[in-house]
Amino acid sequence: SGRASKTEYWMFVLFNIIFCIAAMVLDNVLNLTVDNLPYGAIYFLYVFAVLIPGLAVCVRRLHDVGKSGWMILISLVPCIGGIWLLVLMLQDSVPMENEYGPVPQL
Repeated sequence: SGRASKTEYWMFVLFNIIFCIAAMVLDNVLNLTVDNLPYGAIYFLYVFAVLIPGLAVCVRRLHDVGKSGWMILISLVPCIGGIWLLVLMLQDSVPMENEYGPVPQL
C-alpha cells in the first residue's frame, strides 16, 4: 500500500543493480559460479532476498502514477509489456492525493 516517488523507485533500482554486480564479482572471485554463467550462489541468494521488496516498490510506484498494482502483470506480455511497464515507471507522479494515499515526500 502507499506510493513511491520516482526518485525512491529509481534509487532502489540503482542500488539493486550495484549489489547484483557486486554479488556476481564475489561469485567469480570465490569461484561459486554455475557452469559458464557469470553468477552463482551469492547472486541467487541476493535476488531471492530482494524479490518481494522489489515487487512492493514497483507496485507502490504504479500507485504513484495512479495505476493499480495489478498493472505489474503487463510485463508478462511478450516484447511490448516490459516497454509499457518502463513507460509507466518513467511517468511523473500524480500531483495530488489519490486513492492510494498522499503525495510521497522526497
